[in-house]
Amino acid sequence: MKKANDIVVARVGRQEEGLTLLDIVSRTLKLSRKKAKLVIDERRVFVNRKRTWMARHRLSPGDTVEIVSPPRKQSTSAPRILYEDHQYLVVNKPSGMLSNGKNSVENAVRSRPGFENTMAVHRLDRETTGCLLMARSSKAFEKAVSLFKNHAVKKMYHAVVDGRVHQPEKTIREEIDGHTAVTGVKVLDSTKSASHLLARLTTGRTHQIRKHLALMRHPVIGDTRYSRRKQTDDRVLQAPRQMLHASKIEFVHPFTNKRVRVEAPLPKDFKACLRSFGLK
Repeated sequence: MKKANDIVVARVGRQEEGLTLLDIVSRTLKLSRKKAKLVIDERRVFVNRKRTWMARHRLSPGDTVEIVSPPRKQSTSAPRILYEDHQYLVVNKPSGMLSNGKNSVENAVRSRPGFENTMAVHRLDRETTGCLLMARSSKAFEKAVSLFKNHAVKKMYHAVVDGRVHQPEKTIREEIDGHTAVTGVKVLDSTKSASHLLARLTTGRTHQIRKHLALMRHPVIGDTRYSRRKQTDDRVLQAPRQMLHASKIEFVHPFTNKRVRVEAPLPKDFKACLRSFGLK
């Protein structure tokens, strides 16, 4: 067993034939079975370069098990306000925070004087950064929800995905949970290992971009849920989070009828990921 670049590698010998993934992770990391199961549940374990999360998966001689160390904990920055008026806020959501609920962006904003009744109108995944629309009253919330239901909110995302995407532009029309889902994708830059994409949501289904890009066989780098590709590049394994950023939100203000456009700059870790793959 050796450790390099924050990846612990274990190779299964003949004497270990038939052992489960849980056995190997527990033995390799010198952890209790309960703690080893948590590592597997976090989807940080690869068998022969494929992400594997079945603790009872039986191993064979010659199998290689790689365990990616968790990303180093970084202090989560406070959500920064990008846009503000009497009815709405758009904040730049940091990675590592939920949109609402306990220890969320919503709670962080509500702790500020004058924003006690603020509510998140939609959600971004915990690891996704960028533009999050918030309402300052129940009436403003209801009107904004109506905009989303009528697909009247334009949302743009930047994503770093696994592999080279050859088609410069593409519209993905694949149902999600029985509902129509449409995502427009444009390639901003591409190398053999990864691509920098701009994605536009026409609909807003749960995990829509992540699911659609995975269906394209180009999952978002760092996505532990939908990425099923066999990995050959350690840079993909070591991504600190899913590389998805809500870069722009645009809508007609339901109270003023003026168009609101707000953009959030790419965060440091996203730009670092681009650099690591030679992307711009």
